[in-house]
Amino acid sequence: MTVYGRKPVLEALGDPALEVDKVVLAEGADRDAVRTFTEAARARGLVLQRASAQRVKVLAGNGRQDQGVLADVVAPRMRPIEHFLADLPDHADARVLVLDGLTNPANVGMILRSATGAGLEGVLLPRRGAPAIDPLVIKASAGVAFHAPVLRARSAADGLAALAEAGFVLLGLDGPGAAGPGTAPPSLFEAELPGRVALVVGGETDGITDDVRGELHGTVTIPLAPGVESLNAAVAASVACFELARRRG
Repeated sequence: MTVYGRKPVLEALGDPALEVDKVVLAEGADRDAVRTFTEAARARGLVLQRASAQRVKVLAGNGRQDQGVLADVVAPRMRPIEHFLADLPDHADARVLVLDGLTNPANVGMILRSATGAGLEGVLLPRRGAPAIDPLVIKASAGVAFHAPVLRARSAADGLAALAEAGFVLLGLDGPGAAGPGTAPPSLFEAELPGRVALVVGGETDGITDDVRGELHGTVTIPLAPGVESLNAAVAASVACFELARRRG
């Protein structure tokens, strides 16, 4: 995981539970920055690397917010979906949250925090159509993003196909009126949930995307009192995470 920005990099270097691979500071940085990051890197047994400002921007992937410094951090629980499934014992129960089309980094960070706190086995964060794990996500997760059980796939649909092949039932978390006027999907709190379940949370504006909806076995909803159309994506995901945890006991 590449972390950029002065404060996030210093926080990563100051976390003894994280393994930091390297730290790169842009040439031309002021003396205080050179001293601060040299000392912080040395405290972790690293030599501060220097590169051109343009090279740092390319490595960070965000030229507006990198602040001339980045660090490569080993996220111990981040892995491709295929590795997760290969390591999952036969017939073992598992609960996975799938993020589909979310665009707000703050929502992603809060969801990672809730899913990790609820003890879910994985959160599928696709490389396409979702924010990268950047300083905004890390801040919203209160640092939990470093340790979250993040699963990677090219897209949400690709990840769901792999989960379905491994015996997961794929359910979408829909709004109460998503099925049309006068109808609603079954309540999340009353629906029968299998041991292996993947629950999809759709984007803030458009909900579950069409290509993902075509992969689902069904949908569930969080019942709401009259006058409230929907919940914030992060709030809905948090409710779902702890309901999955409660079902498992």
